[in-house]
Amino acid sequence: MDSSDFTESMLDQLPMERFWDIPLYQWDGFWYRSYHLQATMALRSQYIARDDDIILASPMKTGTTWLKALCFSILQKDGNAARLNGEMVGKTEEDDPRHIRDPLVDNHPAVYVQTLEVQVFTAKPPPDVSAMESPRLFHTHLPYTALPDSIKTSNCKLVYITRNPKDTFVSMWHFFNKLRTPEQGPYPFEQAFESFINGVSHFGPFFDHVLQYWNQSLKSPNKILFLKYEDLKKDPKGEVKKLASFLGKPFNNEKEVEDVIWRCSLERLKNLEVNKNGIDPWVGMQNSAFFRSGIVGDWKNIMSKELSERLDQITRQKFKDSGLHLEI
Repeated sequence: MDSSDFTESMLDQLPMERFWDIPLYQWDGFWYRSYHLQATMALRSQYIARDDDIILASPMKTGTTWLKALCFSILQKDGNAARLNGEMVGKTEEDDPRHIRDPLVDNHPAVYVQTLEVQVFTAKPPPDVSAMESPRLFHTHLPYTALPDSIKTSNCKLVYITRNPKDTFVSMWHFFNKLRTPEQGPYPFEQAFESFINGVSHFGPFFDHVLQYWNQSLKSPNKILFLKYEDLKKDPKGEVKKLASFLGKPFNNEKEVEDVIWRCSLERLKNLEVNKNGIDPWVGMQNSAFFRSGIVGDWKNIMSKELSERLDQITRQKFKDSGLHLEI
């Protein structure tokens, strides 16, 4: 299939499987919903990367919203500092900077960091992203091989986040169940599990997706920063400092680090009014669906020992000799 041309009739030429009763189509080894695939083709033919672009990437349900909030806040922090300096007249250095109006209070992080193949290039016609001011900050769920060539060959930076596959799958199961009616009830867990380990999920196979970015990050560590959700949970200060330095926005002091971590914390975001009651206009789901537990090891509350051991074995097999280890 030519990346510059896509029609609905072309779907008939592609393998199709169902995931949560949603038809997914396989193109170049990965699975897509039809409109995501159409947007991907438009993206590949129209998007021209700039050297100062920042592209966030992730499989589904691996910390995407958290990463969006963190990167947006890091890029905004100089503006926050300038506003703070003005507001601090007559105040002591100990005054808490958290009273500054935060854009995350007004909108879900996805409004500020839009996903290229879900939000930007599904619009008809797509917006003119060439008119946007630099630096542009976007996100994608696409595998590395599906990215536009200009992203790969330019000096733009990519930040990738992933998560252990057991928590990824369980988070995905809870998320897609939000699309089901009370009468339908939750999608059968074991059936969803079989689809996941067979690679049939949105932008899956999960393991191939992770390995593509992992291998590229080893080849080009100055271009691709590879993050693990578990590391962010375990050492938020260290990981957020590393992220800010990679983005060319290092922190000036510990208070700045603590402020960004606080602004983007799951507990704060999930309790903001916009995320408790707002609705994502692109996906048609409540914003609250993007904030659940965020706990490492939450899979233990639902996954059987048998399924856990199966997924552990598959994980070890898939990542064998890669040098990559995800907490399992």
